[in-house]
Amino acid sequence: MVREIPWGEGCWTHEPESCVEDAGVLRVVAREGGDAWRVTSYGFVHDSENALVAPFEPGHALEVTFRTDMSEQFDQAGLFIRADERHWVKAGLEQSDGVLQLGAVVTDERSDWSVARLPEWNHTTVTMRASWSHDAITLRAKRQGEDFRLVRVLPFDDASTVEAGPYICAPTRAGFAIGFLKWTVTDPDASLHA
Repeated sequence: MVREIPWGEGCWTHEPESCVEDAGVLRVVAREGGDAWRVTSYGFVHDSENALVAPFEPGHALEVTFRTDMSEQFDQAGLFIRADERHWVKAGLEQSDGVLQLGAVVTDERSDWSVARLPEWNHTTVTMRASWSHDAITLRAKRQGEDFRLVRVLPFDDASTVEAGPYICAPTRAGFAIGFLKWTVTDPDASLHA
């Protein structure tokens, strides 16, 4: 099963600066200062990401495809999964310390963060995938023309309401924009390993 999710089917966790659909591409300009983080290391709570979410259920996978164009500190975009304000995941690409990084923030009351340098993925088309099976979500990513690579496996129990979809944040500047190309729901990964 593969179903493309229409952009109009989602709801924003927080409205972006602007959002325009043109020829199937959703061009989103992030609201300046928006981010998602809880407590760890920095001591603050940010709950102001621009995420377009729709229901996400166990036994499914969700994919978000976008064009990466990141240049300034903490520009970020990818896939957001939200159970509530204290339990959520963001996985994607983020410009950090002068280089593009692929990673994930997993938040269970407090946030953690894992990254890997991938500067060659900037200005390319990337797909983020979250596959929810049993008690875990498997996060994978790929650049166009390549195979998916494992980003992270995390515990994730069923919750009353879980939503997921594309997200963008620009904690340090105005005018950061991303073109989201596709949002699909499909079957979960058959196993963790090929």
